Amino acid sequence: MTKTVAVIGGGVAGTAAAIALQSAGFDPVIHERHERGVADERGAFLSVAVNGLNALRALGLDPAKVLERGFPTPVMALRGASGRVLADLSLGETTTTIRRADLYAGLRAEAEARGIPIVYGAALTGAVTGRDGVEAEFADGRRVRADLLVGADGLRSRTRQALDPTASVPHYLGLLNAGGFTAGPVEPRLAPPPGVMQMAFGRRAFFGWVTAPDGSVWWFANPPAKRPIEADSFTPESWKAHLVALFEGDPSSPAAELIRASDEVVGPWNTEDLGPVRVWRDDRAVLVGDAAHAMAPTSGQGASQALEDAVVLGHSLREHREIAVGLAAYEAVRRPRVEKVAAHGRRGNNNKVLGPVGAAIRDAMLPMVFRMLTRKGDPQAWIYDHRLPPLAA
Repeated sequence: MTKTVAVIGGGVAGTAAAIALQSAGFDPVIHERHERGVADERGAFLSVAVNGLNALRALGLDPAKVLERGFPTPVMALRGASGRVLADLSLGETTTTIRRADLYAGLRAEAEARGIPIVYGAALTGAVTGRDGVEAEFADGRRVRADLLVGADGLRSRTRQALDPTASVPHYLGLLNAGGFTAGPVEPRLAPPPGVMQMAFGRRAFFGWVTAPDGSVWWFANPPAKRPIEADSFTPESWKAHLVALFEGDPSSPAAELIRASDEVVGPWNTEDLGPVRVWRDDRAVLVGDAAHAMAPTSGQGASQALEDAVVLGHSLREHREIAVGLAAYEAVRRPRVEKVAAHGRRGNNNKVLGPVGAAIRDAMLPMVFRMLTRKGDPQAWIYDHRLPPLAA
């Protein structure tokens, strides 16, 4: 008899996990708290790195199809406070930048093509593990029993809370996040070369921007803020004006001009982190993606690590008939790697906004540091070159 799986969350981690578990012989159903057609705009866009593309292939998916609305960004140019390039860093030839909503849509289309049901408007409120299965309860009063529950419900995971009521909660990092897209192509002086993700240590905030194939520019900003903000702290108009004022006259980037030229500005939201999660699983429930291990935005690894989780979870449960044994095998493989990747990404947040003296020291030292780090090859190869065996169809 086929074992059933309730997957909580229809983002990258949940949809990929459902596809992997179906390949491993399970019968998954995805429960997504948002209604159909309501995209989560957080992050605006993201990158799927080389290891993430490898994970897609291991899932039996065609990256060109899933990521067809994205574009390659194999290089990052890191700029100092004056606008001078401090380093050109390889992101991997096939690293792809894509709108978050488009990645969700691509993965969900693959799940639906495989006959995996997606229940929308399904907000988990609790879960209880029993000897013969797990029961999930939803805000609309529904109760669902399954052989396995997969918590792919993000930083504020209700699954994590059900597994461990004393689990750590997200904490604010002192940075806000925002993103946007220019209304169309911009002047050549404002558009970086295609394929090069530009990032600048601005005087008052960190800024990143990249040229899309249609000539428009996609951008993000990390303004510092001592305290987290509420959802209604800004109107769309006042937030855009705030960002323009923040970057006005900053020589590190054309941020102010790009923000003015944007008809789509999203945010702000609080940038949060999650400390080590003590409990990833019990005998019938398990965490994947941000629910288990948050990745700092600077790592560029959030989506890619979620995809890796899905592949390893599928392998582990295919190789071990007892669910509890398979979940233990999954954690034993994944925990060391994701904790190392997460720690690597967190270090990138420390120097985003510094005072004039600190910025001058940073900009003077970083070129030498990067030359030393790259003397023996790509220092991030251990992240990008990670390979996973394919799941059997």
